[in-house]
Amino acid sequence: MLEADASSSERSSVVVHLKSGATVRADRLLVATGRRPNAEAWHGTGLAQTERGWLKVDPSTLEAQPGVFGAGDVTGLGGFTHLAYYHGQIVARRLRGIDARADHTAVPRVTFTDPEVASVGLSEAAARARGIDFVVATADPAETARGYIHDFHRGALKLIADRARGMLIGATLVTPRAGEIVGELVLAIKLGTPLQTLADVIHPFPSFNRMLGESLNQLAAKVAGQGEHHEQYASEH
Repeated sequence: MLEADASSSERSSVVVHLKSGATVRADRLLVATGRRPNAEAWHGTGLAQTERGWLKVDPSTLEAQPGVFGAGDVTGLGGFTHLAYYHGQIVARRLRGIDARADHTAVPRVTFTDPEVASVGLSEAAARARGIDFVVATADPAETARGYIHDFHRGALKLIADRARGMLIGATLVTPRAGEIVGELVLAIKLGTPLQTLADVIHPFPSFNRMLGESLNQLAAKVAGQGEHHEQYASEH
């Protein structure tokens, strides 16, 4: 919404006037302007910066220079409280002489809106840019038994798998409790758990994370070159 201007109208809704002349109406307006690093703290120290101005660190050791570490937002590796905490643990262990190394393969990203939005790993665009031969499974969490019980409408679930490796590499969820559901997928991506194993997991009925079962079965079937997936979840919708 470049050079857009927002004004309020009836019923506390938001009207956004776009530069193109178009008008967009919505209940709420999320202003996400991004972040810029404050490099004054290390100005003149000789510490390197990334192209976007973040403190340049080794993504594994988190060292900017021998004995100088960066953790959290300042590194540009991810602006999440949970990632900053993880970085702090890695740095603390290294300061104690332990060869701890950070792994950013499966960093969860969650926006606590209603419904929640969560993701981990690669998107389709990122997988395509890396030249990965991938398969995708999609579903609407609202169409599950728990979605019906929760009276939830119009959600989304997308799972992405590496066809050659037979492993999950990315996931996106728009659903209530997405921040909790994504934990299972974080672990699957971090450990490189085979899809056949993930598809064999029994999820309790009618929990929110049971929505993963059918999509994981679809991915496993696609990777195996099968036209159909298991029928374990077919009668529950």
